[in-house]
Amino acid sequence: MSKLDDLIVEALSELEKEVLEGTEEQGWFSLSTNLFRGKLGWVSWVIMAVQSTMFIAGAYTSWKFFQAAETISALQWGLVSTVLLLGALMLKLSMMPQIQANRILRELKRVELLILHTKS
Repeated sequence: MSKLDDLIVEALSELEKEVLEGTEEQGWFSLSTNLFRGKLGWVSWVIMAVQSTMFIAGAYTSWKFFQAAETISALQWGLVSTVLLLGALMLKLSMMPQIQANRILRELKRVELLILHTKS
């Protein structure tokens, strides 16, 4: 935390300190795991299950692509592999905007507390 953050914490009451504890800066892994909590956590679990399944299937079809002896067979396996792996990547990347939204909401809560404290 910065010096300004320390001054803010010192000036807050006990109730405000409890609320502020949930708004402190978090690392990448804690931001990622927060996606799996709350009312919409089940959506993240479903996305990760589908993404994992697509990745495993894509890895299997990639293996088949490299084992194929004929060109047509290799193209068939390669196309399926490409679609599955790109789909898995897109599902994984679809969770990043939610992580950023959660960061912004956390910072807004912090600013609201700061405004509330300066008014009183």
